Amino acid sequence: MLKRIKLNMDLIEAMLYFWQATNDREKVSEKYLNDVSNMDGLTLIYDNEFNAESVRKVLSAITNREPFSPGNKKEGRFWNNNMWMMEDLEYTNLMIQPLKKLNLDDLIEKLQNEKYEELEVIISPMHLDEYKIADNKLVINFFRVKPGDIDDNLYINEKEIKTYIEEKLKELL
Repeated sequence: MLKRIKLNMDLIEAMLYFWQATNDREKVSEKYLNDVSNMDGLTLIYDNEFNAESVRKVLSAITNREPFSPGNKKEGRFWNNNMWMMEDLEYTNLMIQPLKKLNLDDLIEKLQNEKYEELEVIISPMHLDEYKIADNKLVINFFRVKPGDIDDNLYINEKEIKTYIEEKLKELL
């Protein structure tokens, strides 16, 4: 019986520090980059084209202001999306602040099942994919989140984020 839906923003909090520090011309340590590359929201999306070394290489090039030549499309998109976040940190905060307040408790009753006691929604700075499902975890690409033009809601593909999350969680049940 489902008892809890956990929203995991740890990776986005870590990336927010990275984006702000790098934007302020502070150097972010290699250890920090390695720690970030080992966080759940990223390790769950790794494959033969995109892995911890891809993340470290991209973020290192950004923080050190070095030219970057992607090894594949996924690395290129990851680099591009991270650069985009640093261009306008106000916009980045418009994406992050509503996520921090997002409460998924009302979805528990709608998603009742015997398979899992806990579901986890991880917001992650992904590359090309919109989302990924792994066991009881839904990993959502932070770069696909868009603030509303006329309201305080967030959207992914024109769907309000809570509706989007509910639909994707139903897929993993």
